[in-house]
This record gives sequence, C-alpha cells and structure tokens, in this order.
Amino acid sequence: MKSTKLANRYANALYMFALEQNKLEEVYSDILTLKGVFIENRELRGIIERPVLSPDKKRHIFTEIFKGKIDDITFCFIILILYKKREPSFIYIFDEFISCYYKHHNIKKAHVTSAVALDSDLLGKLKAILEEQTHSTIEIEQTVQPEIIGGFIIKIDDYLIDASLKGKINKLKLEFSHNIYRAAF
Repeated sequence: MKSTKLANRYANALYMFALEQNKLEEVYSDILTLKGVFIENRELRGIIERPVLSPDKKRHIFTEIFKGKIDDITFCFIILILYKKREPSFIYIFDEFISCYYKHHNIKKAHVTSAVALDSDLLGKLKAILEEQTHSTIEIEQTVQPEIIGGFIIKIDDYLIDASLKGKINKLKLEFSHNIYRAAF
C-alpha cells in the first residue's frame, strides 16, 4: 500500500512536469524503455536495488548507461529517485506513470484470454467492438490458456466478460447444485 502511494505521487509529479514542459511523448517513450530494461535485465535491477551500494555509485551507473540516451527530464527524474533512495519502487513508479498517460489519452488495456491464439483479423474486430462500447482507445494484451476449452475471457479495468466454455460449464454446475427440483422415481 505504501509503495503504491509513493509511486503514485512520484509518477503524477513526473507526468505533470512532462506535460508542462511539452515533453510528455518523449518521457512516455523513455519510461517504456526503462521499464523494459528493468524487467529484462535482472542484474541491473539487482545492482540498483542493493542497499549496500552508495547512491553516488548508483548515479554513476545510471549516468554511464542512460545519459544522452533518454530525455533530460526523465534522466533527472531517475537521478532524483536515486538521491531520495526510492529505487526499489522504480517499476511501480513506471507503471503508475503509464497509467496516468493512459488515463490522459483515454486508453484502456484489454486482457483477452483464449484457448488458442486469435488471428489479427479477429483481434481487429474485437478491438473495434470494444472501442465502440467503451468510447476509448483499446490496447489488447492476449494470453493463451488451453484450459478454458473454447471461447474467450475479456478483462477491461474492473469489467470481466467470460464467454469461455469452462465458464459456462462452471455456471451450469452451480445451477445444478442449487436445483430445487428432485426426481420423483
């Protein structure tokens, strides 16, 4: 809970400053890049989150890796996070910043789970329908789970649409378990 509040405050501050400086798209691109680097490179994350390393060494590492490769606003923000010793919250801050960006641009992420991979035509049609229903730009993230047997499950924000065969079977099981009618033979 505490890290979420902290991440939200830092992300909102960065978002507002980038918006004020007309550098929002550059900072957003940098945040996506940094998040990818942190997720893919466990060694870097381990070094940065190591409490025994001094903040000066961490700033030096970041300067060597990122100086000139990301916007100055993003770079200074990262150095500020290191100075404040909030580096364990990097991923949370990046996620909150992306959420702020999505909210500002009316983008929603749809998590689509299906038994088999959906082709691009079907994903395009699904995206168009979801955009029409939500009045938002939809970004689809697809997951394949063969155990749902068939159909799909869509999750957008707090909404869940379960059109899977497994979901329908479970619903029928529940209905049959509460059946008040008994066979009379």
